[in-house]
Amino acid sequence: MKNIISFLQQHSDDILSDIKTLVAAESPSMNKAAVDRCGDVLRVLFAERLGIDAEIDVQEHYGNHLKFTLGSGDDQTVVLGHFDTVWDEGELPMREENGKFYGPGILDMKAGLVQSIWAARALKEQDLLAGKRIVFLCGSDEEVGSPSSSEWLSRHALGSSQVLVVEPAVAGTGALKVARKGTGQYQIAITGQTAHAGNNPEEGISAVQEMAHQVLFLHGLNAPDRGTTVNVGIAQGGNRINVVADKAVLGIDTRVTSEEEAQRIHAEITQIQPHLPGIKLEITGAQSRPPMRQSAESRVIMQRAQAVAQLIGFSVEGQSVGGGSDGNFTAALGIPTLDGLGATGAGIHARHEHIIIADIASRTALVAGLMLGENHVAG
Repeated sequence: MKNIISFLQQHSDDILSDIKTLVAAESPSMNKAAVDRCGDVLRVLFAERLGIDAEIDVQEHYGNHLKFTLGSGDDQTVVLGHFDTVWDEGELPMREENGKFYGPGILDMKAGLVQSIWAARALKEQDLLAGKRIVFLCGSDEEVGSPSSSEWLSRHALGSSQVLVVEPAVAGTGALKVARKGTGQYQIAITGQTAHAGNNPEEGISAVQEMAHQVLFLHGLNAPDRGTTVNVGIAQGGNRINVVADKAVLGIDTRVTSEEEAQRIHAEITQIQPHLPGIKLEITGAQSRPPMRQSAESRVIMQRAQAVAQLIGFSVEGQSVGGGSDGNFTAALGIPTLDGLGATGAGIHARHEHIIIADIASRTALVAGLMLGENHVAG
């Protein structure tokens, strides 16, 4: 590990430069052209640093997914990440200040992708890849629930000895993520009947009034004691203050810690009935990600991460978190999965999104040590 750490420390400026390059290629999830341009930048980085190109999984509506394979052998490690972001182009400027670098998607999770490239580069430089195959699965639609990539990444991850997810570490503590909640997204379209709000309101059926009843019902499904959250994050209705609204829409986010709760919440939402006579409801959506639970095998990877971190010179703990990631899918397949191996920082999906520059080399070395696998980190 000493040679790996030394190599990465010597190249810390190069790693940061590559991070800046990838962040500058802005990639909002629903802008296919922009996401594909970012994918092209990512391909250049893989070619320059590792000498490999992508197998491209072409998509019609989302960005193309990219698979990179380094080395060969039966011992396969999958590195899981995504290069789409929640930010529209030009919405969030890049800047460096007080040892932090700010930018759209830099923490979630472009820095982690670049760090994983350099982790593999360090192993390649030290001739430590014999018998190993490292597969990088880079999805383009994680921020919208991985609708086109979940089956693709699950298929390519099967048979792997471990999955390393380079999503960011837990903000504030730098902890790795050993368990995550399952996630779901739903939409309820409400249709009523328009009428003049002053002359004949009795002839109308207010979709906005119905929306209010449904918001209260949905928030009543929360069960903190079971780790279940239901949040109506979008509530839109009507278009004129003097018209009884005939249209409204609710957007709902769900988080669960068990499949039993996932089934309960799905049934509750999909079987919702109108509160007002004459209202029509159209309910769509599903639980998109299963809960990620820590297995005995993934616990071993966490212990190995702690041993590697100690060799590098820091300590790290594991933590359960509420957000979901593509690691939920691989963990559900029974593949040992460890998450939160990307950059340290804070501000995921917030305007102060940033990474901590001083931690780049050490966190990259942690990924390199885990790529080495069992009994290969002491040197």
